[in-house]
Amino acid sequence: MALTAPREFEQEALKRGFLSICGIDEAGRGPLAGPVVAACVVLPTSLSVQGIGDSKQLTPLQRDRLFPRIINSARGYGLGIVEADEIDRVNILNATHLAMRLAYSNLPDGLWCDLALIDGLPVRNFPITQWAIVKGDSKSVSVAAASILAKVVRDRIMDELHSLYPEYGFAQNRGYPSATHLAALGRLGPCPAHRLSYKPVQAVCDRC
Repeated sequence: MALTAPREFEQEALKRGFLSICGIDEAGRGPLAGPVVAACVVLPTSLSVQGIGDSKQLTPLQRDRLFPRIINSARGYGLGIVEADEIDRVNILNATHLAMRLAYSNLPDGLWCDLALIDGLPVRNFPITQWAIVKGDSKSVSVAAASILAKVVRDRIMDELHSLYPEYGFAQNRGYPSATHLAALGRLGPCPAHRLSYKPVQAVCDRC
């Protein structure tokens, strides 16, 4: 199993006087179909779960095994899910920021944070102090934990969409533009889970 991501950012935040720290990450910015999912995780100061790392560097089996262990060890977590039609309406950047704000707002009642460690660039209109960390899922254990939760939840959603629209192979491609996905898209046109504003889907719609 991958080595646990470091805690330097969390330790630095505590030294600076922050009291409660959450990590936030998302999954699903690039696919042609399905939602973008964000997770917000508040880990205890002393962490007992080993192997938490960048979700992209873990196998699906490793992520699935870590998922309940993170949930059971965390002080709390929240999820934010923004569907394809909203992504089309506001664009993927705004949808991702919305998902991250929703994930934070969906933390359990009574669990507050005064600092968010967020993967990537700053999030607009975030309600508390944020530290944006490029490649944060490999540099912060809190962000890494959020990346695993977001990825597993999104994969499970894509499995559900596969049962509704099996022709597109969502269980295998997770909505990304694989050759078989693009072939099905060209043959069948988009389904309700597709992001109509994305160019490969737009191209198919323009031919319809």
